[in-house]
Amino acid sequence: MTTESIHSQITTPNLHVEAADGVTYRYRRFGRPAESGLPLVCLVHFRANLDNWDPEFVDTLAAEREVVLVDLAGVGGSTGTTPNTVEEMAYNAIAFLDAIELDRYDLLGFSLGGFIAQEIALFRPWQVRRLVLAGTAPRGGRDIHLYTAGAIRDTAFGDEPAPTDLLTLFFEKTPSSQAKGVEFLKRLALRTAERDTPTGLAVRDAQLTAISAWGVRDESRLQRLESIRQPVLVANGDNDEMVPTQNTHLLAEHLLNARVSIYPDAGHGFLFQYPAQFGHEVNAFLGS
Repeated sequence: MTTESIHSQITTPNLHVEAADGVTYRYRRFGRPAESGLPLVCLVHFRANLDNWDPEFVDTLAAEREVVLVDLAGVGGSTGTTPNTVEEMAYNAIAFLDAIELDRYDLLGFSLGGFIAQEIALFRPWQVRRLVLAGTAPRGGRDIHLYTAGAIRDTAFGDEPAPTDLLTLFFEKTPSSQAKGVEFLKRLALRTAERDTPTGLAVRDAQLTAISAWGVRDESRLQRLESIRQPVLVANGDNDEMVPTQNTHLLAEHLLNARVSIYPDAGHGFLFQYPAQFGHEVNAFLGS
């Protein structure tokens, strides 16, 4: 798609704001304001920074609404130390949102970002209008306490991650999905100015501890989801090996106002395999 430069992930400048928690957050804010007037705040996956958002996906969103991308504490160009619990990450996100004076917004969380988004919706329910949970799981869900597939585990936890690792982690093994993954990697390289700071091992270890604690099997934790009353779009690929797709259905079963969308021949990175299609689906959901 074609957008003006001010509406593009590829060219929008990095911004910074100091929050009450003492952290200076790096973020990007761009797009065309929606009729609702509310921006869409996007929270990213494990070991990711601002540059890990697919330009085609977020530019599709930005064509119809303002988009806010952020590095949480200790990640990328933000200062501070990365917490090792999802709850503390959510409080960091809330401090950032308070600092940029957002008192109402929509939320999109992908993977770990979806864990954080659920906590924000529980901690600040009066501020969240609608919620999109992509490739994620409820607290106490299924098969996320420890990655069991050796190739996935070894690739996700490596000391020196490579862009091509995302082909293993995010895409199906089929030729069609892998081809879409290669296109995705090319799009990630399109931004050349003001690229974000890579995440280090301290971020990996803190986030991994948070994910493991979140994933401890606990059926009683699922009851928390009943307190999320906002409309929720829960989506995933049909074979997510990182955060198994059964968790998407589990979210839908326990949320009071959820719709489910499953993309075929796709894994954890379905939103980057179908960037325009899922972007349009998110825009339609938020605009309905």
